[in-house]
Amino acid sequence: MPERNQTASSRDPSERHLRSMILEMAPADIAFFKAIIESYDNLATLRTEDPARSHLRLWFAAEAEADINELLAAPKLSIRIIRID
Repeated sequence: MPERNQTASSRDPSERHLRSMILEMAPADIAFFKAIIESYDNLATLRTEDPARSHLRLWFAAEAEADINELLAAPKLSIRIIRID
């Protein structure tokens, strides 16, 4: 556990491994995509970022990035990556 006076940047790098990305997809596809994400235990968390534009934020561990990219490239999914954080 980090000491009380440590800043986030001075902590062990293994503690800074959460990534996120903003995705855009057709509203009709969101429920299907959410079901896929939830079917993988602890792969990622999906939240609505901007409902008016159908933008979603996907949170995931850096170690899962390859799995996330493979899932997003699936031919049945029409997903546009807006931003990766």
